[in-house]
Amino acid sequence: MEEYMYLLVNFFLIAVVGFIFVVIVEAYRRRNNHLHVEVPAIFEDPNSLKQVPCPHVVDPAEKYMSLIIPAFNEEHRLPGALEETMNYLQQRASKDPSFSYEVVIIDDGSADGTKRVAFEFVRKYTVDKVRVILLGRNHGKGEAIRKGILHSRGELILMLDADGATKVTDLEKLENQIQVIAKKQFQQGKSSPSDPTFRVSDIPVAAFGSRAHLEEKALATRKWYRNFLMKGFHLVVLLAAGPGVRDTQCGFKMFTRAAARRLFSNVRLRRWCFDVELVFLCKWFRIPISEISVNWSEIPGSKVNLMSIPNMLWELVLMSAGYRTGMWRISGST
Repeated sequence: MEEYMYLLVNFFLIAVVGFIFVVIVEAYRRRNNHLHVEVPAIFEDPNSLKQVPCPHVVDPAEKYMSLIIPAFNEEHRLPGALEETMNYLQQRASKDPSFSYEVVIIDDGSADGTKRVAFEFVRKYTVDKVRVILLGRNHGKGEAIRKGILHSRGELILMLDADGATKVTDLEKLENQIQVIAKKQFQQGKSSPSDPTFRVSDIPVAAFGSRAHLEEKALATRKWYRNFLMKGFHLVVLLAAGPGVRDTQCGFKMFTRAAARRLFSNVRLRRWCFDVELVFLCKWFRIPISEISVNWSEIPGSKVNLMSIPNMLWELVLMSAGYRTGMWRISGST
């Protein structure tokens, strides 16, 4: 019996050491994921077939707001969400001439008609209003959003899902909160609250849409094992990124240009858990985060399933190892 326990303990220790070794190797392999060694993004005008100059988030803002929409095999859900989004943006621009915008769609290696749908909207609204980035192969939602944000032109940058699960009009809740926080930060040490040099794009602030107010209803309707897995995931998120944000995974988030510049030049996770990494980086840079309740509805066709949970946990382990060992160095982009 003692010999059996001895073998069992040794096997367990070997397994733990092996797991730690694999984590360290994989974290090291991903240390340069944020450097963008892929082919540079190119915008093409489908009407003239001419290439359009590609901006970068380090450049001065040219629009008031950028909306970033990652899309992977969204041929059926994307048209409705885009129509609703464009209708809102056009109506707002007609009422406020100072409101300028762009929508950037990132096709993350789709195998269906997503590219065709996206370019139909470019033709309809012009390449100044709607732009498409083609990643060629599937990299993951995090990488698609990062690529779109790095090549956006807005003072404020909103990421939102292609399914339209969150009403686009709720962006005003995030926008208003960012304006309030940015002005407070700018006014610290200023004698005049109406200083003409104030630009919201220069103040690092983030606002996260949240479905936490819907959690009680979700707990009542989900299967027990789904609730168990989600609670476990939230615990791991708490350990990896710390407290402060109840819903890290809502796909409706807004950043000022200054915040986006710092965050997305450092993000390394390319799939579902990049949201958690954003929370970690916000805390590292001391970028204030506001969590704001948004209207959200379940849309059929979600890409997230039970098998996604182990992959998400694996990414969180890699993130913790990468940052805590210093392998993932954070650059202080300004």
